[in-house]
Amino acid sequence: MNLDPWIALLAAVVGYLCGSISFARIIYRLVAPGEKLTGMELDIEGSDEKVRVRAVSGTAVSVKLGGKWGGITALLDILKAAIPTLVFRLLYPGMPYHLLAATGALAGHNWPLYHRFQGGRGLSPLMGGFLVVDWVGTLVTSTLGMVFSLVVLKNVLLSYMLGNWLMIPWLWFRTRDLAHVIYAVVVNILFVVAMIPDIQGIIDRRKRGVEGDVSAAMEMTPMGRGIKKMAQRFGMMRD
Repeated sequence: MNLDPWIALLAAVVGYLCGSISFARIIYRLVAPGEKLTGMELDIEGSDEKVRVRAVSGTAVSVKLGGKWGGITALLDILKAAIPTLVFRLLYPGMPYHLLAATGALAGHNWPLYHRFQGGRGLSPLMGGFLVVDWVGTLVTSTLGMVFSLVVLKNVLLSYMLGNWLMIPWLWFRTRDLAHVIYAVVVNILFVVAMIPDIQGIIDRRKRGVEGDVSAAMEMTPMGRGIKKMAQRFGMMRD
């Protein structure tokens, strides 16, 4: 397989520029002009402590403006990764350029060019790329990862990441293609790197005994609150 380096670069750059569009900022400015989305603090359920939110994401919008606007933001974040990925997949079938577009979109969301490289954690654009690459695998692995993490392991950190990790063996099983496996590994690394501040915060609070049970732990980040609501909706957790 001979890749054209210019097309590969174009795919990565287009994906990155699309991913850098911060729909969380756009929607927040339209709905709540004059207020700041960054730097907000969340109360931790059952504790006097607060968590400072640094990520700019759909789940942060959901916490501030409600599930409707958070859902719209998340959908747009999915589409900003899915569309360039789909375009390059259709333009160059059988070639891995679309994987570069998907990777670039995630990098752009997490470290956006237009906003001093201060973005989100990347779950929505990660899903957007995965859905185009293998939508069946995305649904299967994300569901299995969430159920196993929350119900069996009762680990909130793994609920963020296990489904994404499962895409690595899934894509190898489905494609037997090294490019797909490398893509899955790289985007997982980008996601984990972006999550480091949240991971460090949860670990620190766990050491100090603040975390409590899984439900309380999920209250510590906007992403956790979003996953908690989803888990409650599907009966995996009690209200």
